[in-house]
Amino acid sequence: MTEEKNPELEETNTKELFEHFRFVADPKLKLLRVDKFLLDRMPNTTRNRIQRACKEGNVFSNEIPVKSNYKVKPGDIITMELPFPIRENKLIPEDIPIDIVYEDDDLLVVNKVPNMLVHPGLGNYTGTLVNGLIYHFENLPDKGDNLYSRPGLVHRLDKHTTGLLVVAKTEHALTHLAKQFFDRTTERRYQALVWGDVQEDGTVTGHIGRSIKNRKVFTVFPEGDNGKHAVTHYKVLKRYGYVTLVECKLETGRTHQIRVHMKYIGHPLFHDLEYGGDSILKGTTSSKYKKFIENCFKLLQGQALHAKTLGFNHPSKDEYIRLSSELPEGFAKVIEKWEKYTYVD
Repeated sequence: MTEEKNPELEETNTKELFEHFRFVADPKLKLLRVDKFLLDRMPNTTRNRIQRACKEGNVFSNEIPVKSNYKVKPGDIITMELPFPIRENKLIPEDIPIDIVYEDDDLLVVNKVPNMLVHPGLGNYTGTLVNGLIYHFENLPDKGDNLYSRPGLVHRLDKHTTGLLVVAKTEHALTHLAKQFFDRTTERRYQALVWGDVQEDGTVTGHIGRSIKNRKVFTVFPEGDNGKHAVTHYKVLKRYGYVTLVECKLETGRTHQIRVHMKYIGHPLFHDLEYGGDSILKGTTSSKYKKFIENCFKLLQGQALHAKTLGFNHPSKDEYIRLSSELPEGFAKVIEKWEKYTYVD
């Protein structure tokens, strides 16, 4: 008696799969379940989604399907392959205005506006800085080391963080600038309005990684068992009693670094929607003060953080480029309000 074939199952097994995610496990990685491994590296996803993909045979280690309890080993190539093409790989040129503060044949430096993602990602395919860049500039180089195409990009800023960002126009510039960021020889200074009266200048050192409780945000792991090494230097620019304007200088460049480090030392960024800065953390209980804070919040679309100064060695010229930008309108108006409040209250 021969076993009958199931046509539907046969069709599923032979269906063309498209690679959506691809990661190479770090040589120093400790054995880790593949669902946990992917959860740490995939934006805007859930463990249930990953486990379902494993169950359906869509997660692979070195081209072999694995279950969710598979232990990832150093050097493993982990992919998630699904039966439909990934949409975000198709960049759509868009006529988006770009504020260019410096440009030559090798690179340009843009002043990013608030509420703009730097590049497309899962669930966000249009309206990003990259969509605008490929409309205005042809043949921008791409490192090609990430699932999402990021032509010209050497570094990033968060969606609501404003300020200076360098974009490479040639392969040489991309490689040269990327090495500077990797070697930490660039100068990056930010201005941030934080909750609380910061008493003195200082440095925050603490590994940063995804929060175990909430995978959409990051946290500090003081013992260094998780996350990546991160260092932020900060100094007081102006005190307003309940909030403080500080300058933060990055020694490393981790995701959400300033926001995470300042929260860690008890000074979350003003109006930070993801790290608790969007509620009244310091001040009085008066209705007048509450209204004042609400009016300040309305001027900001997210955290009060601006990449004010950017410095780097030019990839082709024997010169150091150092540029600065003014605070965006909303941030500047919030500072004006605090200046008046401090003297009136």
